Amino acid sequence: MFTKINKDNIKVVLAMAWPAIVESFFVAFAGLVDSLMVSRMGSYAVAAVGLTTQPKFMGLSLFFAVNVSVSALVARRFGAKQREDANRIFSTAVTFVLIAAVILSVIFVLSANPIIRLCGSSDATPEDIATHNAAVTYFRIIMGGMIFNCIQMVVNSAQRGAGNTKITMRTNVTSNVVNIILNYLLIEGHLGFPALGIVGAATATVLGTVVSSVMSILSIRGKDNFISIPYIFTNKIRASFKALKNLVKVGYGIFFEQMLMRIGFMATAVMAAKMGMDAMAAHQVGMNLMGLTFSFGDGLQAAAVALIGRSLGQGEPELAKAYGRTCKLVGLVIAACLTLIYFFGARWLMSMFFEEEHIVDLGVSIMRVIIFVVIFQITQVINMGCLRGAGDTLYTAMASTISVTVVRTAVSWVCGFVLGLGIVGIWLGVLADQVSRFVFASIRYRMGKWVKIQI
Repeated sequence: MFTKINKDNIKVVLAMAWPAIVESFFVAFAGLVDSLMVSRMGSYAVAAVGLTTQPKFMGLSLFFAVNVSVSALVARRFGAKQREDANRIFSTAVTFVLIAAVILSVIFVLSANPIIRLCGSSDATPEDIATHNAAVTYFRIIMGGMIFNCIQMVVNSAQRGAGNTKITMRTNVTSNVVNIILNYLLIEGHLGFPALGIVGAATATVLGTVVSSVMSILSIRGKDNFISIPYIFTNKIRASFKALKNLVKVGYGIFFEQMLMRIGFMATAVMAAKMGMDAMAAHQVGMNLMGLTFSFGDGLQAAAVALIGRSLGQGEPELAKAYGRTCKLVGLVIAACLTLIYFFGARWLMSMFFEEEHIVDLGVSIMRVIIFVVIFQITQVINMGCLRGAGDTLYTAMASTISVTVVRTAVSWVCGFVLGLGIVGIWLGVLADQVSRFVFASIRYRMGKWVKIQI
């Protein structure tokens, strides 16, 4: 019955995916706008924000792992109609996240200076020193307010697992609109607000997450919600060791995957930084644009995790496979459209960020590689999401670790430095990583063993 893609499955996938896509897109879009607004201060400011990207995500790796666990576990229990167990998992996750966020926030704020040095900043010239100092300031503010980001992420993950992707979309879209508005007011100083520069950009980002965290908490205040604060208090549901074990069982592989991947991403960023501030600035914009591409795959991945978890919870593995195939079909259509946009609009996009023609040329060269990255990225992200939604997180961790930490780093170094291709060589490493993950995920998905995993 479910061997072919049908219209009903497409409708279900699109209904589940479009809010998640919009949500993820606005997160990526806000990052792009951040870079655009910061670029008015000079390319050094774009490079400064770029230096903070990988250590920031490394700091959030633990929470990404928790979020995937929460979404997968809640989705499975939603399908099995186990509301109490789902809320116990959520309560345990929130308790853990609050404690971990406070501890890690303090560590990153106090260690900001050496962390940014480790990421490739230099003091060779006055401009390099300005870039380093701006990056340290930005990083301290962002990581100092990370607890709000962590709260909204765990709540939204539980909501996605229960199928409430529209709620998570509203919170993140509102957050990023607030971020963009405050960027306008605080970076250059408009409507009587002070011109805070890089401090304004960081402050706007944190205040945006404050808004989203409040909205996320308010979204689970209803008594009839599957994940519900009143339900938790009425039934005296508390964090439990058993629930923590379930979270660890699903999430430990994702955590190590995230950490090792971030090492690979950071190695790539350091190599880009070693090529000079201009190359780093172009690289950062390229990463922002690739983030827009990722947002589509991420939205479809969120839909796949929820739908596959629900189907397996209902004991319907063939339906789970059908949803996986449908998500990939939608992803391929989106990838084809993005490829055309990036091919014909590369120079126009880069000219929005930089006036210097040589930096624009670097950016266009990067965009030529991103065109190929798009084709593999969306499909592999969805395939990985299908596997994670079923609980096959150890395999995805191994595949991503090999692809990012080994393949990406090695190809970037060989092409960028040994063959002398510069920043384009770094991006050939990014492409090799996406192709590698695509191959790993496709092989595992087609084997079909993931539908038999119990979580």
